[in-house]
Amino acid sequence: MSESPLLQVSNLSREFDVSKPLLNRLIERLPQQHLRAVDNVSFAIPKGETFALVGESGSGKSTIAKLVVDLIRPTSGRILFDGKALPEARGKEFITLRRRVQMIFQDPFASLNPRWRVGDIIAEPIHAFGLAGQMETTVTKRVEELLDIVGLAGRDRHKFPHEFSGGQRQRIAIARALSAKPDFLVCDEPTSALDVSVQAQILNLMQDLQDELGLTYLFISHDMSVVRHMADRIGVLYLGALVENAPAHELFRNPSHPYTRMLLDAIPDHEMTGRVRKPVKGEIPNPINPPTGCTFHPRCEFANDRCKAEVPTLIATTGEHFASCFAVEEDRLPKAAAIA
Repeated sequence: MSESPLLQVSNLSREFDVSKPLLNRLIERLPQQHLRAVDNVSFAIPKGETFALVGESGSGKSTIAKLVVDLIRPTSGRILFDGKALPEARGKEFITLRRRVQMIFQDPFASLNPRWRVGDIIAEPIHAFGLAGQMETTVTKRVEELLDIVGLAGRDRHKFPHEFSGGQRQRIAIARALSAKPDFLVCDEPTSALDVSVQAQILNLMQDLQDELGLTYLFISHDMSVVRHMADRIGVLYLGALVENAPAHELFRNPSHPYTRMLLDAIPDHEMTGRVRKPVKGEIPNPINPPTGCTFHPRCEFANDRCKAEVPTLIATTGEHFASCFAVEEDRLPKAAAIA
């Protein structure tokens, strides 16, 4: 990885107070309860690359996405974009950094204002960041250009969001994000609400835009097949913690952590190679009362007493491949089958 990544996340944690109201706690004599949604996560994303975060629902993926774009603040840890912390920036520096970091949300049906025309939706970041005066063309012309870039027609700017399909709405959301002229896009499961055929179109569009505009992506997904298509590097999350971090080709060829292996074993064998598929076992634990030691040990067939008592940390397995597992550290795992 490059010496100066565009995004650097260090020891990031976020807790939420999920306690009952004060009066209820006083009457029932209950303590405060805190949910640790993100637990000491660190990663870096070089310019022009795609880093994917994968994991089951409840693993903390969307919380990290909101932390990176400063929609919520971390309990501890640090997020640096191009060497600067967004929450610490002020004035013009804040506006410039905020413009350079944009987000594509999961649900295109909820992320667009139904009362605004598409042209106004896409033009809003242009006005908000003061870009209108910097353009050689008019704002209307720029909106039409963006609609053309994402595969829609310029005349569509007169329509309302409800006049479009799900895939077309996500294209509009991408055009809105691009209107701010960003360097970095946080993509929070941008295709999960779409049909499979439309998913492929949106993913191909995002790859083309990355090549043409030099964009950097933080890509959030629970679908390993989608991640394999998009990512240069993959981080696997479990109950808020990063359990594996590796180049994409290496992770699919030689997965280390038992949780990663379980996710890969569940991928359908579309190539009919005869690879044995295994269903995902168990459920993600209650994050308010997580298991002791390694949080994955109740679902892990390789767990021993040490796994139940101690918390593992990320260690290098080979080169730039890192895993957080005592079974990996002690070489107790059988060789994993590579995904072709």
